[in-house]
Amino acid sequence: MLLHASSVARDGDAVLLLGPPGSGKSDLVLRLIREGWGLVADDQVALRAEAGALQAAPPPALRGMLEVRGLGILRDLPVAAPARLRLAVHLADRGAIPRLPEPEHWAGAGIALPALRLDPFEASATARLSLALDVVLGRARLQAGAFA
Repeated sequence: MLLHASSVARDGDAVLLLGPPGSGKSDLVLRLIREGWGLVADDQVALRAEAGALQAAPPPALRGMLEVRGLGILRDLPVAAPARLRLAVHLADRGAIPRLPEPEHWAGAGIALPALRLDPFEASATARLSLALDVVLGRARLQAGAFA
């Protein structure tokens, strides 16, 4: 299954970034890479179901590539793939994101993942995404909200 999306991973656990062109996927990927995350895929993500989980990888033609608006397309970046998808993130404007969201899910190939909405251009976007992955992995706990 091929999706118009981007993906990054931390320690083998991947996040799928969903949004229309120009929504900030590549920009968020760039900032996460600077914080130690690994590029899985930019612009298109190949998903496959394996042992009840979704694995994310780049399509061969885009492997190691990242578009940086105003600079161009970077090539030959290290790739952290395949990686197991743990979380789907819908990129949205701040006004479309509730303060205390109800749990959401996103499904691909019949496998559901926890999902949340995130404004990729907020200064705290990378920290929020890291924290959300920690919650999904059981490394942090929520009292209420997206995964509670």
